[in-house]
Amino acid sequence: MPSDRPDSRGVLVQHGATSSAIHDDGVLAQAARRRSFAVISHPDAGKSTLTEALALHAHAITEAGHINGKSGRRHTVSDWMEMEQARGISITSASLQFSYRDTVINLLDTPGHADFSEDTYRVLSAVDAAVMLVDAAKGLEAQTMKLFAVCKHRGIPLITVVNKWDRPGLDALALMDEISERTGLTPTPLTWPVGVAGDFRGVVDRATGEYVRFTPSAGGAHIAPQETLDADAAAALEGDVWTTAVEESDLLGASGADHDLESFLAGVSTPVLFASAVRNFGVHALLDVLVDLAPSPSPRAAVDGTLRAIDDPFSAFVFKMQAGMDTSHRDRLAFIRVCSGLFERGMVATLARTGRPFATKYAQQAFGRERTVIDSAYPGDVVGLVNGSDLRVGDTLFLDKPVEYPPLPTFAPEHFAVVRAKDAGKYKQFRKGIAQLEAEGVVQVLRSDLRGDQAPVLAAVGPMQFEVAEHRMATEFNSPVSLERLSYTLAMKTTREWTAALNAERGVEVLLRGDGELLALFADRWRVASSRRNHPTVVLEPPVAA
Repeated sequence: MPSDRPDSRGVLVQHGATSSAIHDDGVLAQAARRRSFAVISHPDAGKSTLTEALALHAHAITEAGHINGKSGRRHTVSDWMEMEQARGISITSASLQFSYRDTVINLLDTPGHADFSEDTYRVLSAVDAAVMLVDAAKGLEAQTMKLFAVCKHRGIPLITVVNKWDRPGLDALALMDEISERTGLTPTPLTWPVGVAGDFRGVVDRATGEYVRFTPSAGGAHIAPQETLDADAAAALEGDVWTTAVEESDLLGASGADHDLESFLAGVSTPVLFASAVRNFGVHALLDVLVDLAPSPSPRAAVDGTLRAIDDPFSAFVFKMQAGMDTSHRDRLAFIRVCSGLFERGMVATLARTGRPFATKYAQQAFGRERTVIDSAYPGDVVGLVNGSDLRVGDTLFLDKPVEYPPLPTFAPEHFAVVRAKDAGKYKQFRKGIAQLEAEGVVQVLRSDLRGDQAPVLAAVGPMQFEVAEHRMATEFNSPVSLERLSYTLAMKTTREWTAALNAERGVEVLLRGDGELLALFADRWRVASSRRNHPTVVLEPPVAA
């Protein structure tokens, strides 16, 4: 078992979860111990708070913090950026790894805000399951449904957690109907609340019929005390509230809403748990469900459709680039998801895009912002490769047996702004910073001969991406910038032969994206229609990769 010790922030730094001590157990055995999942939700559903609570219940941290504006509160481990802590929202994805019940949990926290959807979608490519967090008072919200659609498209099994049951909210049966009607999944509750939303006393364990009663912890910083009572003791203690919960649970059983593992893994049903992440109740049950029900890593399809077996030689793909985590060294971390074989620090893999060797001398495991050196990793694990300047998001690394995984999606930007350095004397820092933000996927960067390198165009899915870029340029790269918003609202892919004709159109501009795609920017959809009328054979396609 890993040996843990708390660091200066109260985080238990785990050692040995992916060390050489378990090297001899074999790749297949180690892969079977892995559970890699993401938490998805609409903003403010409690996603980062749940992430923190999961780490607390697994004893990976000693005290939980949660997001709010009150001074003196600790911030969650996953929300480490200054802007995240100031605003109380997740801006970037974060990776946490910890052990629970001899299982290695790889938890990827995702940005909740719609402006950072692209980052979230990339994270979903690196997991084997997802937890869909639903606000008890609001039900399924717009961003949750968008992310659900991605999970469905990718065949990612979903576990649903109804959060904030300690606050007034919707009727539990009505929520089950909404999940069924809007997602097409059959909700199969594993627990059922005792007490209406706002009067959360505990849950019925539907598998055993027992009552799991909880006592809220002070401020939610520690694990909430709970006790398990049999049905008779529960009835004597709670009276009609218990009777109502049991009747509703029986009604679910009669309607076929009981858990079935096969239908869950097939994406037909979703197990449901009721919880209060901020009170740290119902979280332990989620950890058990992840270990008992969530899938371990499976063979992954390559770009040519062939499957890379779990015990094939090492392979992985880059799903995220992140700088600014270590302010002392200002290095850059490329996050890879191991897909097959054994990763060993120092191994020389091949970068599929170039065919060139790539040395993995500096390999680390991230726990929020904290990082520790690791020597080995297995399928399902997330590894941070330090200063991988040759790597890009979507790249494949492999050993011995060649493989290339499909590219990650690039979203259609809807917001555009010209960026310029405020201080011409810091042009070197300006270029370096813009290149870094582009490599990380913080924003898309568009260029043209007309605008030149001193005034590239930033393209974003949402305007908050501009705020992040502006903040990081000033604080990390010491090159404050000015942004001039452009009137364009959409982009379409085109080809070089149509560049001159489209540039001649009013309200249209063609620019080159860093991945080599030519994007035609339009002021509105009317301009697109006008260009097509003027040039019936023009090539204009949505700029979204599959």
